[in-house]
Formats: sequence, C-alpha cells, structure tokens
Amino acid sequence: MKTTLRLEGLDCADCAAKIENKVKKLSGVNNVSVNFVTSKMVIDHNEQDAAKILDEIVAVVKKMEPDVNIKRAL
Repeated sequence: MKTTLRLEGLDCADCAAKIENKVKKLSGVNNVSVNFVTSKMVIDHNEQDAAKILDEIVAVVKKMEPDVNIKRAL
C-alpha cells in the first residue's frame, strides 16, 4: 500500500534525508521517499499495519521537526 503525505514547513534538505532514513527503519515500511522540493513523503507499507505505521511516522517527523505540519496528500 502506498500513502503520500505532505510535510508542510519542511525547510531543511538534510532534515528531509534524516526523516527518510528513520522512517525506512520502521517495522512494516517497505520503502520511503522524501522529496524536499515538493515536501512530499511517499511510503510503501503493509496495509494491515497502516494506522500504526502512520502514527509512528508522525512521531518521527514531530520529534525531528516539531513545526512541520503533516497532511495526507491527494
């Protein structure tokens, strides 16, 4: 299952790379890509654990970049 999130307020390319690396290590995440230019994160993850994985992703982002707003992208 793929989910796309918009990371509004992400203003650091290095932070985007660090977030990507942390999310890649989460259980149930198959792949992740954070595009700093578009402020989008695309996550390929297990469907049955989707809610838990998304909660963990929000926690990672908020810990590293507390001012970033996370929204589901269309």
